[in-house]
Amino acid sequence: MIAASLPSHRHAEAKLLVVDRTGTIRHGKRSEFVALLRPGDLVVANDAATLPASLSGQHLLSGRSIEVRLAGHRSFSSDDACRFSAVLFGEGDFRMRTEDRPPPPAVASGDWLVLGPLRARVEKVLDHPRLVALYFSGSPDSIREGLARHGRPIQYSHVPTPVALWDVWTSIAGPPVAFEPPSAGFVLDWQTLASLRARGVQLATITHAAGISSTGDRVLDALLPFDEPYWIPESTALAIRRIRERRVRVLAIGTTVVRALEHAAGLDGVVRAGEGLATQRISAASRLRVVDAILSGTHEPGTSHHDLLGAFTDSATLSRVDQELDAYGYRSHEFGDSVFFEWNGDRNCRKQAILASQEPQFEIGTTRVMQ
Repeated sequence: MIAASLPSHRHAEAKLLVVDRTGTIRHGKRSEFVALLRPGDLVVANDAATLPASLSGQHLLSGRSIEVRLAGHRSFSSDDACRFSAVLFGEGDFRMRTEDRPPPPAVASGDWLVLGPLRARVEKVLDHPRLVALYFSGSPDSIREGLARHGRPIQYSHVPTPVALWDVWTSIAGPPVAFEPPSAGFVLDWQTLASLRARGVQLATITHAAGISSTGDRVLDALLPFDEPYWIPESTALAIRRIRERRVRVLAIGTTVVRALEHAAGLDGVVRAGEGLATQRISAASRLRVVDAILSGTHEPGTSHHDLLGAFTDSATLSRVDQELDAYGYRSHEFGDSVFFEWNGDRNCRKQAILASQEPQFEIGTTRVMQ
């Protein structure tokens, strides 16, 4: 694959690789995406807007430069508005490949970071020396203001010029809670949204705090995806429940939607409204209970996003997909081309398994605070 180097949501020549339930692969244009859908299908997209989550500053104790990339929240509650998990980088910026960045200064609990107008204290070093829990001083409003004034979108070296915040917002962007863009949603321009309605396809949204996608460290990347909070509106949960008995599909726009819906469904396959915290890693070993198809970006083998695609098809087909993406010069990363996978499982078997399940049900909360 070729790294997409221009921050364009709607590249005129954007490609789409399609894998149907039988494992048949074909190539088309992403503009033809709506033609893959059937009247009554439900498309679920992530409406999270992207935060300017890259903060440059100084480690106060050593005086050394540091970059903080915010990577996660525990919840959307105002009680957690000052707390973030974050990945630390040494000197340099997005123009240098993440794997080539020098390490940050060694940090310990209690250390202070000065990040422009913001001050953050290291509460805890987590499962890796570069992964920390931070507590920001100030009110939630002052922290948001500091992010807006000083932060930049997280960016990688394959895009050589600085991206603006609007470059990483989708057309349906709402609450600013994502740390990197839910970029599969770039396909949903206004023309596509109108075409969905005209075709009789339903659209629903969730809010999922999409996290960081790469750290440049293999050990740290193996921990991805981090835990990510999500919110499912009652209207979306109801729409999913209403179509389960009909011969129509739930299509997820992006891996974050799959992760949220499958987590919220628990063991019985019923999606409940409210807030939850997605903690699972979806892979070929996972049983999909809700989602029938996915539109996603292209992903490299070994990444958590690529592993998730393995839940929709067998390993041999996924390997053939990787070969086709390389052979046909598909563009990768957030501004790249797209793939469409239809789940190759048996819907009746899934329904019977769900109905037969007698295990305790998973509960999620019903409160959402975004201040």
